[in-house]
Amino acid sequence: MKILLFDIDGTILNTSGAGKAAMEYALRSTFQIEKIIDTVPYSGRTDQAIGRDLLRVHGLPESDEFRHQLTNAYLDALPRELAKKTGIVCPGLHPILEAAAKQPDVHLGLLTGNVERGARIKLSHFGLWDVFQFGGYGDDHFHRDDVARSAFSNAERHIGQKLSPDQVWVIGDTPLDVQCARAIGAKAVAVATGWHSIEELQQSKPDYLYTDLTLPTELLEAWGLVF
Repeated sequence: MKILLFDIDGTILNTSGAGKAAMEYALRSTFQIEKIIDTVPYSGRTDQAIGRDLLRVHGLPESDEFRHQLTNAYLDALPRELAKKTGIVCPGLHPILEAAAKQPDVHLGLLTGNVERGARIKLSHFGLWDVFQFGGYGDDHFHRDDVARSAFSNAERHIGQKLSPDQVWVIGDTPLDVQCARAIGAKAVAVATGWHSIEELQQSKPDYLYTDLTLPTELLEAWGLVF
């Protein structure tokens, strides 16, 4: 049995900045922020951590109430921003997901910093939400390692049995994806389809490293996938 946990932004999808645009719109519209201070990193982080840091750098309280207001406004704006942008599914993903869906011993899940509603909105926009059977999301976590632990537990709940970490693979585009794979003892697959170069990803020492997921032969063999 193999559990494949996919990150979303930069790994499954490139939304051309729709998420960031929606978050900045939420800041402006909810808290009357006129000038966005563009110092908060987004790549590989959870929505809760991003929202907390955005509130702080703009001089707003980091309370649960303010974070909830920001998140709700972001989610309301997200479909509109996705429609405005020219996003794509990252190279190689469609054939891999289709092949994995045909294998009864391969289970597809998500491991993402997006809150679950945001993940649903993004993936539904590209017709991919129903491909994934379970996931770990950023609703209740500031750190990706905690999201990984949640995804692992939800995978066990989904299949109805305990998992060994060597049955689990985390696929992502940032060093934080590799780090959170290590936190649960999973294998790490890094792809340079997001903001990080091959050289940057190599420093995080993933088990597999690719420019993109267009026919990664060695990885497909390890997963038992045949096209």
